[in-house]
Amino acid sequence: MIRPTYVRVADRDAAPVTAKLPPRLQDGLTASPALIAHTLVSKYCDHLPSYRQEQILARRQGVAIGLNTLCRWAELAAFWLKPLYRRIHEDLLAGDYLQADETPVKYLAPGTGKTGLGYLWTLHRPGGDVLYQWHASRGSACLDDLLAEFRGILQSDGYRAYDTYAARHPEITQAACWAHARRKFHEAYQSGQPLAPGPLKAIGGLYAIEKELRQTRAGPEQRAAIRREQSFPILEALRHDLLRLRADVSVLPKSPLGRGIDYTLALWPKLETFVRHGQIEADTNLTENAIRPTAIGKKNWMFVGGEDTGERSAILYTLIGSAKRHGHEPYAYLRDVLERLPGMKASEIDALLPKNWQPTNEVLVPIQVAS
Repeated sequence: MIRPTYVRVADRDAAPVTAKLPPRLQDGLTASPALIAHTLVSKYCDHLPSYRQEQILARRQGVAIGLNTLCRWAELAAFWLKPLYRRIHEDLLAGDYLQADETPVKYLAPGTGKTGLGYLWTLHRPGGDVLYQWHASRGSACLDDLLAEFRGILQSDGYRAYDTYAARHPEITQAACWAHARRKFHEAYQSGQPLAPGPLKAIGGLYAIEKELRQTRAGPEQRAAIRREQSFPILEALRHDLLRLRADVSVLPKSPLGRGIDYTLALWPKLETFVRHGQIEADTNLTENAIRPTAIGKKNWMFVGGEDTGERSAILYTLIGSAKRHGHEPYAYLRDVLERLPGMKASEIDALLPKNWQPTNEVLVPIQVAS
């Protein structure tokens, strides 16, 4: 760190004046925000486990940075980023539409030396932020923290915890995911069941309408009107076909097609929600895409160090994931935010939310590779 030292021109015998140190993440910390941001992006964006970062730094750079040090830096960064994490959560809950999902993550159970199974629960609003929240459970009680005072449409898969939560909260309108329903019939088709193409074709018709709505950038009111006019008749015809197929003695209840029919009809009221509300999507594919980076990461690092590490990971995944969704390069975002946060008041930090952030340092320019 460069600290300019000046001498008064008018009084050269006076003591030199040295610039004060800028606010830092921690007194005595030798790592720069740039280095910490690099290690965080390497793990939570590029899926490089901390132990491999330690090896790479030692072998290629000749720098000895221990695993414990890397973990302390992640803990320190998560501490500073937690107020932004909370603001993202508040902003998501203030809307009227959310998608939710959850993915299992192994963690070291305290005092046992064994791994337990925790979950990263995900909240997402299309076009907005994505939030991850760590829990050591998959029970519906986790949704009390995740959804707090949310009122509106909650879109999810068919997992029962969402039904249990919604039963306690009449202010929640449930929507289901057509991609999950389609997957059931696709599996039936792949297994060679001759009646599976019918439902697949109908669902394909729904998605053709959704594709056109995206291409024309239709707004919520226009989407709702077109869905009522074009999608609803397809839904009605599909529902009657599924009821007919379920009564067909050639369709065994335990067959892939029979299971797909039962799954879809059980969720039917929730699958129809998207027709009545133009602001929501037909499926939760965007949320599943948000979870995908965590799935890649856990294949590499296999488990997190404990429940506290799970919470830390949720914070860092949230800030990095939301930065990417708003078109920011994660390293540039984290580096700038970690440099600025220590010098900011609590009332000023909204400027650092991914949706508001404007870089103050040099902008990274993509490297042009000659072909």
